[in-house]
Amino acid sequence: MTALFDINQLLDELEKGLRRILAERGIEDPVLIGIRTGGVWLADVIGKRLGVAEPFGELDISFYRDDFSRIGLNPKVMPSSLPFDTEGRDIILIDDVIMSGRTIRAAMNEIFDYGRPASIVLATLIDLGARELPIQPDVVGSSLALEAHQRIKLRGPEPLSIELQESGQ
Repeated sequence: MTALFDINQLLDELEKGLRRILAERGIEDPVLIGIRTGGVWLADVIGKRLGVAEPFGELDISFYRDDFSRIGLNPKVMPSSLPFDTEGRDIILIDDVIMSGRTIRAAMNEIFDYGRPASIVLATLIDLGARELPIQPDVVGSSLALEAHQRIKLRGPEPLSIELQESGQ
């Protein structure tokens, strides 16, 4: 059984929250970085909504994961691409779902290998709230509590949709 979410409502919340936090912090020229795969799709959409002129960056955090030595290399690993210098820049880091915080930790480690940004604003479409690390998003489209048999899946890039998937109970 699959339930669909209103992706436009979640994107509206994300955009509104980002506009608010950028104004509060006086950030006028941010760059966006999406975490592959869902975060990249979202960075494309949010960048257009915010009118960010520079192309967005893409991170594949596979080599930065703290479980890399246990799970090995994902066969779909692609190189990261940051078409701008991160040194001194204000970055909006975007991912589709935050749960434990480990993916975001890995992404920040990779970003710092490219240079030291002035700031990082973390935006996620869905917050599942099961943190293992003290990492919190600055902006969230929606927060959810899932049952053990449920999963969130972002589909895209065209059309972009988000689903709640239920496995056999």
